[in-house]
Amino acid sequence: MSFFISDAFAAAPAQAQQDPLMSFLPLILIFVVFYFLLIRPQTKRAKEHKKMVSELAKGDEIVTNGGLLGRITQVGENFVQVRVADNVEVRIQKQAVANLMPKGTSKEL
Repeated sequence: MSFFISDAFAAAPAQAQQDPLMSFLPLILIFVVFYFLLIRPQTKRAKEHKKMVSELAKGDEIVTNGGLLGRITQVGENFVQVRVADNVEVRIQKQAVANLMPKGTSKEL
């Protein structure tokens, strides 16, 4: 009958309790790696974008998140008016501005 039921053997002596700090060390290391590789660069980019958006001025050439290239004609508190072609102006949120382009990028405007 020992084929279906294993024989009971004396248990091995209990090992010493591991230090609680050592058991959390891998979790702490993973958090530190995530902080320096993901969280910190993202907050830095967000801070730079917020500064760029707050410094938008009339005449700046911008690219929106949708890919429109244009020149700012009017700046409001939350919106900017952008000239994208002759007699074509669109109003967009300031947060939709992706990049500030160098002057003279768009010759047609």
